[in-house]
Amino acid sequence: MTEELILANATLVLSNETRRGSIRIVDGTITDIADGGTVPEGARDCEGDFVTPGLVELHTDNLERHIQPRPKVDWPHAAAIIAHDAELAGTGITTVFDAMRVGSIPSGRARYSKYARNLASELLELCAADALKISHFLHLRAEVCSETLVDEIAEFGGDDRVGIVSLMDHTPGQRQFRDINKLEAYVRGKHAMSEEDFVQHVAQLKGLRAQYGDLHEVETVKAAQRYGAVLASHDDTTADQVATSAAHGIKLAEFPTTVEAAQACHEHGIQVMMGAPNLIRGGSHSGNVAARELAELDLLDIISSDYVPSALLLSAVKAGELWGDMARGIRTATLAPAQAVGLSDRGELRIGARADVLRFRMRAGVPALRAVWSRGQHIA
Repeated sequence: MTEELILANATLVLSNETRRGSIRIVDGTITDIADGGTVPEGARDCEGDFVTPGLVELHTDNLERHIQPRPKVDWPHAAAIIAHDAELAGTGITTVFDAMRVGSIPSGRARYSKYARNLASELLELCAADALKISHFLHLRAEVCSETLVDEIAEFGGDDRVGIVSLMDHTPGQRQFRDINKLEAYVRGKHAMSEEDFVQHVAQLKGLRAQYGDLHEVETVKAAQRYGAVLASHDDTTADQVATSAAHGIKLAEFPTTVEAAQACHEHGIQVMMGAPNLIRGGSHSGNVAARELAELDLLDIISSDYVPSALLLSAVKAGELWGDMARGIRTATLAPAQAVGLSDRGELRIGARADVLRFRMRAGVPALRAVWSRGQHIA
């Protein structure tokens, strides 16, 4: 049986403009876009609300929060995945690249163990069973400053829906943690370390980077090629680091920490992604460059919710207000991320596109979601 939905009298946010009109969805695909505020018989009157593509999220740690809601609490994974999926659907995210760390440190004061392979298998089983509301892909965060990266990354293959592999390097004294004092406050607070423990922890990480770092970078680049995944950099700080990223074939930069790095990214044809919390709060919690500054310099291409799923839609709207162009703002969380990872079937309202669609209106200066559809199905 054919399923049809018409969203009429809406403010349509198209790729390059907003205009009053309607969209027709048949069997999960957008089949028509019309201008004007008329409401045909059987259509849903959107009363002027914004209608946009569903949000595409490339980097979120949200699933990790669900599987470990408190330190040392391992929540049942199927329940955690379903809850995570429902939360994202409720924020307007209809496609997500779930970030999972590969590369562990099983020894030392702040040790942590592997988890990605088992969790990914459970996620993919739920996807295959059509148990989830939105579209899920994997984003493997390859931690080069670790002991087990080569073995862990080898556990994945071309059938695992790995869409992104990011090169992560959290060695103290560079990139995100150039300021050792900020790292100390974070790590000692999280792990209840003494000052002596922290000094030993820093020495251990630097030793791991010296021993394994170069090998891990090489193997991560090879793995991304093997999966057919987009390779991303993380926390580039200098033009030299960006040049290294470009030499690896990287086309997506997650959270560059300086204007210098963001400018170098654009010079190398690398898209810049920044965190929505940074944009909303007006600055980085780590003391790095503000996303707003990059937006004002036309150096911001894509927004990620990072650690607050509900921040993605709000930040896209705020970017639109900053630029005086709502279509451009929404594009940072829809079409731009979709194109960055080669998803040509979604991210915009156009005939033939997958019908991942949001309806929202502004309330007290923030977007209030009225409805979310994935493949034409009402999911939130």
